[in-house]
Amino acid sequence: MNKERMTGHFTALFTVMIWGTTFISSKILLQEFSPVEVLFYRFVLGLAALMVVYPKPMKGTTWKQEVLMAVGGLSGITLYYLLENIALTYTMAANVSVIVSTAPIFTVLFCNMLYKDEKRTGVKFWIGFVITMAGIWLISTNGAALKLNPLGDFLSLLAAVMWGIYSAAYKKITSFGYPVIQTTRRMFFYGVIFMIPFLFFMDFEFDLSGFVNPVLLLNILYLGFGACALCFLTWNYAVTKLGAVKSSFYIYLVPVITVVMSSIILKEEMTIIAIIGTILTIVGLFVSEG
Repeated sequence: MNKERMTGHFTALFTVMIWGTTFISSKILLQEFSPVEVLFYRFVLGLAALMVVYPKPMKGTTWKQEVLMAVGGLSGITLYYLLENIALTYTMAANVSVIVSTAPIFTVLFCNMLYKDEKRTGVKFWIGFVITMAGIWLISTNGAALKLNPLGDFLSLLAAVMWGIYSAAYKKITSFGYPVIQTTRRMFFYGVIFMIPFLFFMDFEFDLSGFVNPVLLLNILYLGFGACALCFLTWNYAVTKLGAVKSSFYIYLVPVITVVMSSIILKEEMTIIAIIGTILTIVGLFVSEG
């Protein structure tokens, strides 16, 4: 394995390790703010951070390139997170966790349909997928049966589809030749713009007084600067080195990291079933990676 691909695997792993801890920060923030407020504030902070770190304007883009980056912002930032948050109001968190974790399969399907150079999936991918989903189900439900809610579960599935669209779109965006930070910043811009109309129809109130509390302030800064600005950069970098399909397999690890960190930080019990689920998820990841 060459150095660039090693770096890609490392950055993908680093990204999902951070994303796996966002549940804890979100749980703290939701005591004071609504889900859409947390979402909007974190991405505005993320966009501001990218503009400060790399203010150089993006020049020479074509309208087709702008449309594709707008698709990336709409699918991977606005719709993915909004659908996930709305789904949580209709169905169990366990359902959402399991269903959203199918995102890699949609990444594979879209990339296989759109790109001739994308390696077609083989038996190993599907075997790994089944093993991984079994592990994620054990982690999310602790062995209990999922209680289906058609609307909430459908919204969760749509969120997974949106991430697949984002991944496929970004694969094409990497060919434009712009620095990762510029393309990420532009997609953040579109994502925030597309988010604004939804604020008028959802439980949004522009009130920053809650951030006087240093705990809430630190957690929103962590989500904005870490989970958004930094992690989308490292994730998009991983996609440029590994490809949209291989990097997407790391999404499987998010529930694993969430349950481990919840056990460490929130002192939540990690059961034998969750441990078995963790092992299955990791095994499935390696099988899918081939």
